[in-house]
Amino acid sequence: MTESQQLYKKHFGETSFRSVRAPGRLELLGNHTDYNEGLVMSLAVDRYIEVAFAPRNDGKVELVSTAFSKPEIFWADRLEKNPEAAWADYIKGVLEQLRKRGIHFSGFNAALHGTIPMGAGMSSSAALEVATALAVRQMFPYALKTTGLGAAPERDSRGNLPPLTHEERIEIAKLCRDAENQFVGVRCGLLDQLSSLCGRAGCAMEIDFQSTHVKVEPLAGEAIVVCNSGVHHSLVAGAYNQLRQNCENAAGIMGVRSLRMADEALVKKFQPKMTEREFECAWHVVTEIHRVAAGVRALREDDHVQFGQFMFQSHESSRDFFRNSVPELDKLVALAHEIPGCLGARLTGGGFGGATINLVAHHQAESFMQIIAERYEKATGIKTNPILCQIVDGAD
Repeated sequence: MTESQQLYKKHFGETSFRSVRAPGRLELLGNHTDYNEGLVMSLAVDRYIEVAFAPRNDGKVELVSTAFSKPEIFWADRLEKNPEAAWADYIKGVLEQLRKRGIHFSGFNAALHGTIPMGAGMSSSAALEVATALAVRQMFPYALKTTGLGAAPERDSRGNLPPLTHEERIEIAKLCRDAENQFVGVRCGLLDQLSSLCGRAGCAMEIDFQSTHVKVEPLAGEAIVVCNSGVHHSLVAGAYNQLRQNCENAAGIMGVRSLRMADEALVKKFQPKMTEREFECAWHVVTEIHRVAAGVRALREDDHVQFGQFMFQSHESSRDFFRNSVPELDKLVALAHEIPGCLGARLTGGGFGGATINLVAHHQAESFMQIIAERYEKATGIKTNPILCQIVDGAD
């Protein structure tokens, strides 16, 4: 019995109907390029949001979580924010988007448990959104197509629904992104939700956000290590939205739909018409998209050393141009650079805190984790417990 199932039985006094889980994600390369129709390389990793659930017939939704002491209870047809349970906004936002798409559901009980560190840049929020959408699908079957709502899927003789198609995964990812944009208030792109849904074990995802096309590239032989800076980030505060606005302003000044359609020469040409921040954001995004394309080639050629250099360069650009790093993240990357076996390191996720992702020679991963933890605490006074991550399949 999983942690979420145990909590469900303890709180509700009965066994849950079913449970689902959605993995967190790590952005390997491509910082803030998704909402600029760019390229990103990402991974789904073995840290999850689990939800155990069962429908109820009175129209109420009751949520409990191992991370929060107080349950959140509301009517399924009355979705309002509660400042005392902001964590439930991600669930309410998904329910709102499901209703907007014509999906009918009633009340339910749900118990949540997470192994994704909150505020570490591994997208616990997106995993929660995805898990919510899949939980509702299990209780009130629906099918989302590019053209709209499809015929509800039928259960087999064992009560199981058919697996999600790739098209359905993309549409659910879009629904979850819209929930975060419109209900939570973060103008995020599609990266986090799509990564949680479309991950492939042992592979990096190459995602083109102009076409929403996902390809996978094997990533074997190296270890993925996450180091939490201990600086909790909150993207709702406005910094993320301001970065996106700077990117959109720069694209508008250059007369292109998105920064994906610009290059370095065009950015330099229009620099005099931009504010300093608009130029810096545009420069980072345009060069970052090129780094991702070069990184894909390096992986295909099995040149992990070169790929690691692109990771270091990406962090420098985030630090110096996009300015979404913090001193603690910079220190982690600088320390990683000095430790034998580390091929590349950079911040991962939205920035302004959170974690770094490190590409480390597999046989040196344990020593890397010990050394960086010791040196980081000595330099900052902050304890970090590095996480060795496995690359896993997407949500089920």
